[in-house]
Formats: sequence, C-alpha cells, structure tokens
Amino acid sequence: MRVLGIDPGLTRCGVGVVDVSADRRAVLVAVTVIRTAPELPLERRLLTIGDGIAALLDAHAPDAVAIERVFAQHNVRTVMGTAQISGVALHAAAARGLTVGLHTPTEVKAAITGYGAADKRQVQNMVARVLVLADVPKPADAADALAIAICHAWRTPTGRTGAAASALTPAQQAWRAAEKTTGASSAARRLTR
Repeated sequence: MRVLGIDPGLTRCGVGVVDVSADRRAVLVAVTVIRTAPELPLERRLLTIGDGIAALLDAHAPDAVAIERVFAQHNVRTVMGTAQISGVALHAAAARGLTVGLHTPTEVKAAITGYGAADKRQVQNMVARVLVLADVPKPADAADALAIAICHAWRTPTGRTGAAASALTPAQQAWRAAEKTTGASSAARRLTR
C-alpha cells in the first residue's frame, strides 16, 4: 500500500510518501516540505500548497492519503491555517478518487511508538527506525508527515488477515479492539433510539 501523509501547515506543510507491505515493513518513497511566506496573501499560500500537493499526488500515485486531523488548541490562527490546508488536501485527494484517513496526533503517536503521549523526538526517532534511515527526516514537519502515512497504513485493515494481522503491535491490537467495542456501542445506541 502506498500512502501519502500530510502534516498540514500554512507556513510549512510536510508531505511524506511510504510504501508499506502486508507484513508492516515501510519504505520511504519521498518526503518534502512545501513552504509559503507569511507575507503572501492567504489565497496565494493556499494555491501554492494545493499545487504542491497535487503535483506530489500525480507523481507518486498513492493508494490513500492520510492527514493529521485538526484538533483544538489555544491558537485559533494556527487551527484556521491547519484546517484550510486540510481542506485543500481533501479536495486534491477527492478529485483523484482517493480515500482519505484523518488521524489525531495521539493516534499517530500510539501507532508509531506504542504510546499516545510520546514526545516529538520519540516519534521522529521511531520514524527513522521504521524506515531504516540513518538520520531523522528534517524538519519536524517532514518526519510528522511520514509518521501520519505509516500510521494510516498500519491501521488500515484492508488485506490484513492471518499472519499479517498478528504482526500488529500490542498497542495496535488494543486500538483495534477498542474500535470494535466503540463501533458496537455506537450501533447499539442508534438501535435503541
């Protein structure tokens, strides 16, 4: 499975592409950061990042796109920029008929390190280990995009049966069990309404 991961940002948008086999081995395909200058008008910044994402989607033909899910923080301006870039990325993926997975930072940390409260350095080091890289990808936005892509591939159940399914880490197995329980609980609540 080839996944293009996006760490959305208005000044620096990390984009990483990985190939992940059924046995969970991940290989780096490409990684970059699309940058825009803060003094540019918003529409020009969105266009620059949108064009960059579109070019990477066309060049690498991923099977899926993974984007860090926008979450609440104190800086509304940062949340707005992140949401706008996420919208641009969602549009580019949908225009190509690609499925998109949205993953929270906690989900990504748990998938990569087995610990949802891991710090950035731990995530970056694990990305380098998983991809068998001599150095941690820089800047942090690049490593984050790769982590998002790996997380998506590891959490996507398609094609995972038998030995490949048992290759999941204990954290991933716990996450799957919780998802099944939550899904069953949600379905039961809908039926009782």
